[in-house]
Amino acid sequence: MALIPSQVLRVAILLSYFSILCNYKAIDMPAHQTYGGSWKFLTFIDLVIQAVFFGVCVLTDLSRLLTKGSENQEQDRQLRKLIGLRDWMMAVLAFPVGVFVVTMFWTLYLYDRDLVYPRLLDNFIPQWLNHGMHTTVLPFIIIEMRTTHHQYPSRPCGTIAVCSFAVGYVIWMCWVNHVTGVWVYPLLEQISPLAKVAFFFCLTVLINIYYVLGEILNSYIWDGSKCVLDTDKAKSD
Repeated sequence: MALIPSQVLRVAILLSYFSILCNYKAIDMPAHQTYGGSWKFLTFIDLVIQAVFFGVCVLTDLSRLLTKGSENQEQDRQLRKLIGLRDWMMAVLAFPVGVFVVTMFWTLYLYDRDLVYPRLLDNFIPQWLNHGMHTTVLPFIIIEMRTTHHQYPSRPCGTIAVCSFAVGYVIWMCWVNHVTGVWVYPLLEQISPLAKVAFFFCLTVLINIYYVLGEILNSYIWDGSKCVLDTDKAKSD
């Protein structure tokens, strides 16, 4: 990984998300023409989140490069705000939502693909695009976590933000069903109202578990690196 600068990796990942989004939006699928369009699907929302996040990462790298050596306090303050936004997006949206989409999609796909990705979609979405939406998200976000230390918010603030996102998406799905009479995912058509409530609750818990997992993984990677650096420094002294 050290052979490729992290700044170059972020630009490459950002461009790949632009390509995936453009190709996905160019597909003439019936679901895109109904109420809510692509925004009904968590996969599409996640792609937008990842693209915006890596866009902020690239913007942060550019700002840091342009202000390098500058003693302008206002520029330094704006850069810190940008870094804070980048870290918050990583903690609350990019990691937990990205991991959630990948793990839930492939778990349901392997169990019964028609519950989440009916075979009819193979006529519209090529395999490479499917993997771009549901597979590469995970290694991309792990690469970002490995190359850059991100400051996580406090556990209560982080979990409240993640719960707000999860509840917001559940409300959005219910509203789409109220307007159209159809659930976004075929799985929801096959379970009772009580089972839906339990299902939504379990998914909210799961995405919070992924938030905590991201926090632990971030600390493990960077606290371990810090310990190694401190040990090396002590030996040199």
